[in-house]
Amino acid sequence: MLPAKWELLAKEHQKAYKRLLEKGNRNKMLNELPRLHDEAFANIDCLECARCCKNHSPRFKQPDIKRIAKVLHMKEGDLVANYLKLDSDGDYVTRTSPCPFLAEDNTCNIYEDRPSDCRRYPYTDEDVLLKRVQLTLKNATVCPATFAVLERLLELEK
Repeated sequence: MLPAKWELLAKEHQKAYKRLLEKGNRNKMLNELPRLHDEAFANIDCLECARCCKNHSPRFKQPDIKRIAKVLHMKEGDLVANYLKLDSDGDYVTRTSPCPFLAEDNTCNIYEDRPSDCRRYPYTDEDVLLKRVQLTLKNATVCPATFAVLERLLELEK
């Protein structure tokens, strides 16, 4: 079960998470991720949260832009002009937060065609969790599933 103040705990545990991700038993953690991911999402309903969509933007890669523009019956250039901007890394991201495709009930208006970053987020069942430490640390303060997986990994390392 998720603690009521999980966001605060996630901030307090940043150093422990970083140490775990950088120095922990990588193979053991990779083997545990699918199970821990499923365990976390058995207890967390993304539609009740949507913090990712409210606080972050995925990268919109060219195949994403092409697919989404087609579904929205727009030209790719119009999709970019109306909804996206280039970030400091040269990636297309949403112009606004929350995501312009997030509906009031926390569903996604382009769910079936959403960007690959959205499909994979929060990366709790793949090696990105271990490889991109800064991203994982940030996600732990936004996504309760990331927090839950990292907490369980800490427990298993003891």
